[in-house]
Amino acid sequence: MMRSLYAGVSGLKTHQTKMDVIGNNISNVNTVAFKSSSTTFADIMYQTTAGASGATATTGGVNPTQIGLGTQSGSIKVSIASAGAAQNTGNAFDIKLTDSNSTNFFIVNNGSENLFTRAGSFYLDGNGNLAMTSTGYLVMGWQVDEETNAIRQDTVSPLRIMQAANLTSEPEATTQANVSGIIDKNDTDVNSVAGRAMNLTFYDNLGYAYTAKFAVKAQDVETGAYTIALTSILDQDNVDILAEAIADTTNTTEQVNNLAELFGDADSSATNPYILNSNYTYSNGQIVSPAGYAVNVSSIVALGTGITPDSVLTLSKTTDGTTSTITAKISDMFANASSFPDNITGVSVSGTGDLMVSYTDTNFPLQFNVSDGTFNNINGDGSTVTLNASLLGDQFRDITIDFSKSLNYNNGGSSTLGIERGTVADSSDGAGKKLGAMTGVSIDKTGKIFGSYDNGNTVLLGQIAVAQFANASGLEALGDNVFTSTLNSGDFDGIGVEVTADGGKMSSGQLEMSNVDLSTEFTEMITTQRGFQANSRIITVSDTLLEELTNLKR
Repeated sequence: MMRSLYAGVSGLKTHQTKMDVIGNNISNVNTVAFKSSSTTFADIMYQTTAGASGATATTGGVNPTQIGLGTQSGSIKVSIASAGAAQNTGNAFDIKLTDSNSTNFFIVNNGSENLFTRAGSFYLDGNGNLAMTSTGYLVMGWQVDEETNAIRQDTVSPLRIMQAANLTSEPEATTQANVSGIIDKNDTDVNSVAGRAMNLTFYDNLGYAYTAKFAVKAQDVETGAYTIALTSILDQDNVDILAEAIADTTNTTEQVNNLAELFGDADSSATNPYILNSNYTYSNGQIVSPAGYAVNVSSIVALGTGITPDSVLTLSKTTDGTTSTITAKISDMFANASSFPDNITGVSVSGTGDLMVSYTDTNFPLQFNVSDGTFNNINGDGSTVTLNASLLGDQFRDITIDFSKSLNYNNGGSSTLGIERGTVADSSDGAGKKLGAMTGVSIDKTGKIFGSYDNGNTVLLGQIAVAQFANASGLEALGDNVFTSTLNSGDFDGIGVEVTADGGKMSSGQLEMSNVDLSTEFTEMITTQRGFQANSRIITVSDTLLEELTNLKR
């Protein structure tokens, strides 16, 4: 009689335990990445009242006679391999794990040990670390190798995304440019003295921007011949650094000549003499007019690269203690001075008073096919020329300019020819970049974290690693959505694996919801309630039987 009482008590206890598990499941129906649990019962040991006997030649065998002593909780199993539904959040730092063959876990650290979680609700803390929003535990992963700029899969460490080194992206010098569009032979700019202007903005190694100004001029439009010349290079303060470099008196003659050939043919450099007109004479460093007015040659040299045919000189003479002056243009004093080139690199005066003007012909011939207006060649052969910007300083790189996409068509007297950074095939190839400031962070399906910068760069910052266990159900839940390894789960090697190693992935902007199924839990609640009720009846009926037994004495 007492056995039934205690069997009923054990039934009440086990059904209460099951109800506790159900209650915990339901209470966590909206907990991120929560894994529901289920309870299994096991019977308790039996009391054997008669043992089994074997069969003989004349009698059959007898089975054992046993009376069970009730039930107990066999196990509480966590449904850890069953994924919850996806919840879209739009937050780049909310990440959902999608499994294929193995159950994956994020690796987080509480300051003393690595723990594991499926809850991918992360944020950037005050130190720039990726961390859990609920506990602040740091998300662990792999860092970028400084030499290879690739992920190094080594012992996991905190992913400090917003460290100072990641806030900016290095600048790049421009190395490629291309010219495209239409040049119309009837364009008034193309046929003018100044030519049609084209500007190329380019960068040096330090991220500073410069503007190279070019002029395209008609040479013989009927044969499709044009020229292109570099006229200046302006910095961000609108200072012509090319002119400054050429005029720098500390430069050697070779350096000046090289700078003059920044965008030209070395064989075309020359020094052109302009001989004094026959009515002017030279004596003792002075040039004297027919009327006896004189000017020191140093005044001419002082005009430097700014000299033009219309440049005016002041000549003077002293008669009876009175000095008088006249003015004269360079074109009046020197023969053929009206043919001065635009690209003067130096001025001097010879021992005989001849004006020596150094210059270089930086006009590249640009040839089109007359038959169809397509590009033919630049500088006699090929489709590219080089802007030797490295001659300006170590921070610059030479720029290869491709003319293959330029055309010579009738466009109503309007040209569209222009020059841009990058190659014809890829505008970002060799285009150069300024120093970039971080504008955003993204995480791809492999867990790699990329920084986006306002100069167009995308830089790898790190990778989120995951942990896998031989028996994920053997992990021990610690609360706060984290687990720790146990003797029956398998160990974590400290390195982890890439989530895509067995077909899994990470989905940014999503969270894994709880896998609790309310319909199942409510059904289990009903059966648990009825089981508890039935076990309570065992106790009441056993009590009634004991009461009848007690009443036999009356």
